[in-house]
Amino acid sequence: MTCSRWFGVLIIASFIAFWAHGALAQQPADNLNDQQKLGRQVFAQSCGVCHLPPSLGAKTYGPALNKDAAGGDNDVMREFVENGTPRMPAFKFYLKPAEMDAIISYVRTVPVLATAPGAAPRAGGGE
Repeated sequence: MTCSRWFGVLIIASFIAFWAHGALAQQPADNLNDQQKLGRQVFAQSCGVCHLPPSLGAKTYGPALNKDAAGGDNDVMREFVENGTPRMPAFKFYLKPAEMDAIISYVRTVPVLATAPGAAPRAGGGE
């Protein structure tokens, strides 16, 4: 392998490591059941690009999701996931119903982080 290829592999590996570090920052303690573990995996793969920071302190495109997302209503969250919003794609043809259930179950385990004084929370929770 040439030096430039090794450099490319190193850049890609570094990106994956930094992205995984950001994904871990939002995860609750690892006392998850099997459904929630599946939800964490599918969430990281399908939702993380918008809802997880690529590194600590980075902003995300979509809101950070936690147990209060969609007003804590699982049916509302399912509506967001299945049909999307003007800013979010629909996943009804991409994710299986069991995967959507797993994502919702996992998100309900993510604690609400305290916001900085004067910071306005983002409305919607599922956009």
